[in-house]
Amino acid sequence: MRPVFYAILGIFAVSALLGWAHYESKERTIVAFGDSLTYGLGDKGDEGYVDKLESVLNQKYETGPIEIANYGIVGQETNGILNQLENPETREEASKADGMIVFIGTNDLINSNGGDLDNLQEAKIHEGKEDYRRNLTSILNTLREENHSAPIHLIGLYNPYPGSSEIERHIDQWNDLNKKLAAEYEGIYFIPLNGVFKNKSKEEYFSDSLHPNEKGYKLIAWRILNDSRLFRESL
Repeated sequence: MRPVFYAILGIFAVSALLGWAHYESKERTIVAFGDSLTYGLGDKGDEGYVDKLESVLNQKYETGPIEIANYGIVGQETNGILNQLENPETREEASKADGMIVFIGTNDLINSNGGDLDNLQEAKIHEGKEDYRRNLTSILNTLREENHSAPIHLIGLYNPYPGSSEIERHIDQWNDLNKKLAAEYEGIYFIPLNGVFKNKSKEEYFSDSLHPNEKGYKLIAWRILNDSRLFRESL
């Protein structure tokens, strides 16, 4: 029964990520926007969650070839994605995508506090969160204007320093913003990520203090795949 279960789970997950109601064999494209976490920094295999997700979709589920176009840039903030979307070729790719992933905000948060998460400055972080809200709203508006139907999965932030309750509080606040913003749109879904690394060894799952290693990115890929099965409105 387990192979049958996973096959059914896979169909639901692919349908949620790409919004298909029928599974004819044809090429599908997902576009992923983000920072170093989408780029895959820290994975010695240079895959990150994007290539791992693409590999799982193509190896396990017979829905036709699937390509994930990776627009992640190391150090990128939300204003960087807005700059990317000024490129006509990028907008065209988004307009033709069968699904989209937006995983952004870690650098917005860190840089709002001066470039690290030491000595948290409440006023500056609050100001940074408002800038983040405006930019992310513009990103989602632009993507939805370019593509009216493709599901967009907005990935939440995780706390790389779980020993700090103050950092956790800010991560929760920024994730609450993401969740509420996603709920304002048709076909945009929030996928929480903060629980993925809870009670996990940093030495085992991270390449440095912030970036996952191969095992860590695999956890992210599976969270996206498994959580996306919750959104089955197209079935």
